[in-house]
Amino acid sequence: MFLRSVVPLLIAGILPLPTFGAIIHDEAVNGSFSSSGLSPTSVVLAPGSNQIFGGNGNTAIRDYVTFNVPVGYVLTAITMLNTTPLGNLGFLGLQAGNQITLPTNAATAAGLLGWIHYASANINQNLLPFMSIPANGSSGFTPPLSPGDYSLWIQDSSIPTPPDTAFRYGFDLQLTATPEPGTWETALMAFAGAGFWLARRRRVVSK
Repeated sequence: MFLRSVVPLLIAGILPLPTFGAIIHDEAVNGSFSSSGLSPTSVVLAPGSNQIFGGNGNTAIRDYVTFNVPVGYVLTAITMLNTTPLGNLGFLGLQAGNQITLPTNAATAAGLLGWIHYASANINQNLLPFMSIPANGSSGFTPPLSPGDYSLWIQDSSIPTPPDTAFRYGFDLQLTATPEPGTWETALMAFAGAGFWLARRRRVVSK
């Protein structure tokens, strides 16, 4: 009974509880994202879920977003959200730093960490594992994304049908806390101490 009561308390005191963000930028409310890779729109991530939404009227779009993963956190997912209506084929590129320096007419993806052509089949999927694989010159990376600045290139070249129908895209950026150095060691020592105390208590009671 002791362990049943103390372990949740130990875990609650050591492990950060998940927190949930909100919509941090919606073009319909907050204005259009930048169309320049050299000056992306900056968004601030909070622990948990951070959703961004954009789209087009009746022409192709090219949006650029930059964000920072703070020390003590990692970006564990960029999940494609279910938006209606959805374009036919989109492009999502990722570059380290606060700019996208790759020209729009580049023949390769050299300079990007990764990229993906996303479609309706990717709804509710974490795109980071797909993007992390080197392709057409991208360097590749190992998820999750460590602290630092990153930029996204979001492009949808599809034209809705009928052509006067707007479509939207949405992504959820999941920011997750990482244990501080020594946290797990502290947890193991606490569990070991609790076990030792319980074993000693049982010996005393049984005498």
